[in-house]
Amino acid sequence: MKSAPNVALIVPTLNAGPAFDRWLEAYAAQTCKPQYTLVIDSSSTDGTPERAERAGFRVHRIARHAFDHGGTRQLGAELLPEAELLIYMTQDAVLATPDALERLLSAFDDARIGLAYGRQLPYPEAGPIAAHARLFNYPPRSEVRAKEDIASKGIKAAFNSDSFACYRRAALEQVGGFPRSIIFGEDAHVASRMLLSGWKVAYVAEAQVYHSHDYTLWQEFTRYFDIGVFHAREKELLQAFGGAEGEGLRYVRSELVYLWQKAPGKIPSALLRTLLKYTAYRLGRLEAFLPTRLKRHLAMNQHYFVR
Repeated sequence: MKSAPNVALIVPTLNAGPAFDRWLEAYAAQTCKPQYTLVIDSSSTDGTPERAERAGFRVHRIARHAFDHGGTRQLGAELLPEAELLIYMTQDAVLATPDALERLLSAFDDARIGLAYGRQLPYPEAGPIAAHARLFNYPPRSEVRAKEDIASKGIKAAFNSDSFACYRRAALEQVGGFPRSIIFGEDAHVASRMLLSGWKVAYVAEAQVYHSHDYTLWQEFTRYFDIGVFHAREKELLQAFGGAEGEGLRYVRSELVYLWQKAPGKIPSALLRTLLKYTAYRLGRLEAFLPTRLKRHLAMNQHYFVR
C-alpha cells in the first residue's frame, strides 16, 4: 500500500446507514491512501461519524441545516490547507477496485489537469433506467477536455462528478473555490470555470466506483427542478457552453435504444419520466417567477429555499 502525500479525501455524510460499512471496506482495500482523510458529518443520528472515526477518519460535525453542496466542500478544502490534491466522494459511491484512487490520482501527472473524475458504474441490482443513466454519462473510454473542446462538446465539456472527483488546489483557488449557497451542480460550476481559465478536465474511466439511483417519479421530478434552478442562476455557464436541451435529446434517444434491447417493458415509464423531467426543468428555469413556498415543495434540496 502506497501513501499519497499532500492528498486529501473529503466525504460529506448524513446517516449513511449500514451501507457505509461497505464503503469503508472498499476504502480500506485501496492500494494508495491519501495522507489526509476527513468526514464532514451533518449531525447524523445513526452512528455514521463514530464508524468513520474508528476507521481512522478525522470527523468534523456541522448542523444539518448548515450543509451546502458547494459551501460544505469548500469547508473541507479550508480544513485541510496542506493538501494539494482534494478528492471528494459521497457516502454512497463505493470504490469498485483496489486501485481506483491510484488511477484517479494518476491523471495529475499532467500539470495542466485542474480536475479529474472517475467512472460511475451502476450497482449490480440497479434497474435498467438507472443503469442506462450511468452507462450514458460514464462511458468506458477516458478523455481529457480543454477550452477548445467547448465548441464541439457544448455543455458536456463541463461535465463532472460530485461523487468521485479530485481537484488540484491551485486550480480550484484560481477559479474562486466551490460556490457557496448553490442548489445543485457545484461540480459543473467548478469544471466550467476551470475550462474557461485554461485548465483541463480529465475523465478517468479506469478509476471506478459503484453509484446509481433508482429514483421514483417524484424524486426524478424534484432533481430536474433543481437542475433548472441551477441553470437559471448560472446564466454565464449556459452562455459560454450552450443550452442543455440538445444533450437531453441525445440522452432520450440512447435510453430508448437501450431499453428496447434490454427491457422494452420499461419504455412507457421512461417516456413518462422524460415528460416529467422536461416539465420540472422548465419550471426550474422559471423559478424567479414562482413563490418560495412552491419552490420548496418542488425542489429536491428544499433547504436551499429556506435561507
